[in-house]
Amino acid sequence: MDLLNTLVDKGLRRELPTREEALAVLATSDDDVLDVVAAAGKVRRRWFGRRVKLNYLVNLKSGLCPEDCSYCSQRLGSRAGILKYSWLKPDEASRAAAAGLAGGAKRVCLVASGRGPTDRDVERVSDTIKAIKDQNEGVEVCACLGLLSDGQAERLREAGADAYNHNLNTSEGTYGDITTTHTYADRVDTVQKAHAAGLSACSGLIAGMGEADEDLVDVVYALRALDPDSVPVNFLIPFEGTPLAKEWNLTPQRCLRILAMVRFVCPDVEVRIAGGREVHLRTLQPLALHLANSIFLGDYLTSEGQAGKADLDMITDAGFEVENAGEVTLPEHRAAASGCGSHAPAAGAGSEGTGCGSHAEAGCGSHAGGGCGSHEGGGACGSVPAATGGGARAETAGTERAGAETAGTETAPAGARTDLVAVRRRGAGTDLAPNA
Repeated sequence: MDLLNTLVDKGLRRELPTREEALAVLATSDDDVLDVVAAAGKVRRRWFGRRVKLNYLVNLKSGLCPEDCSYCSQRLGSRAGILKYSWLKPDEASRAAAAGLAGGAKRVCLVASGRGPTDRDVERVSDTIKAIKDQNEGVEVCACLGLLSDGQAERLREAGADAYNHNLNTSEGTYGDITTTHTYADRVDTVQKAHAAGLSACSGLIAGMGEADEDLVDVVYALRALDPDSVPVNFLIPFEGTPLAKEWNLTPQRCLRILAMVRFVCPDVEVRIAGGREVHLRTLQPLALHLANSIFLGDYLTSEGQAGKADLDMITDAGFEVENAGEVTLPEHRAAASGCGSHAPAAGAGSEGTGCGSHAEAGCGSHAGGGCGSHEGGGACGSVPAATGGGARAETAGTERAGAETAGTETAPAGARTDLVAVRRRGAGTDLAPNA
């Protein structure tokens, strides 16, 4: 297929595809999906080999968010039967993080629901970061706390944070359809604050909210212009009790095409399969490893993922290997240039530039503002797994699915896999051992 040959050549050169080419990837047929995966896999292997980075979520504060993001189980007015609790203490969060690190994770993502942190909240999280780093040499820590005020990103970096997550989620044109309590521009501002403070930016999207192909391409091109080091791709899980409870729009093949499009547009960036992979990719999860080089291990924020051991077995059986703590995730040209927040203007949407996240040797803290934004305070670090409901198989979840704990069949369309959705009932905020 000429399209795929062209996209592989561009990906190996870190050259931006045209919008028409990106849309054409999403329009390919199910019959061609293996060809699409094979082509995007060449680009993935060029920049990341067969390594898979493992990330582990710790939900520091769950539920009771004042924002109205339609996809989120923690939103204002949500009737989803999720865990609700206030701030974990630093030692509690450190113990939760240790479970994921013992399972092979190299990055811990600290997430708290809410519009954004107060200065007292930043102090709490700073104490937690220090506790985790004191007890785990070489661990990466990403914070995900919502919209940042002036000076807060600098305080997090001083405390030892390596990265900050705030997802764009959807296109600017449709953003107001999913959230009214903050704006797309608010998200842009927070990611720019993280960049300027010298934090590695993590910003991604949610697919499956009823958006058009053009919206998916718009958000990925905006992400490329924003120039994050990692792009999490979430697949909506329609929790009952949220406005998007009936949006069951994804198939495994559709998810693979979306991941391939992201890889072609952002060839040398950490692409992470985040919330919803178990629910929507299902038995095709191993194929997605040929496209993405990063996943979350175990459970998400408010939902359960497949067993941590199953994640590790899947990686090995698919011929990949877990990235260890001593390895640098990003390709050399990005890793060398991404220190201390030095980001040069990346190629904008629709321009023929270098690869997603290509950095020039700019001064400390310099970053040209580009497109994307951040994630709603209740979403996940590098993802919105909790917001999107992350999901688990009935045979591995270890909990009963009844009542508010599952997406209700009375609201879901025929064919919806509500049986794969389970609210998290273990790990942080509970007395039960975490899934790692």
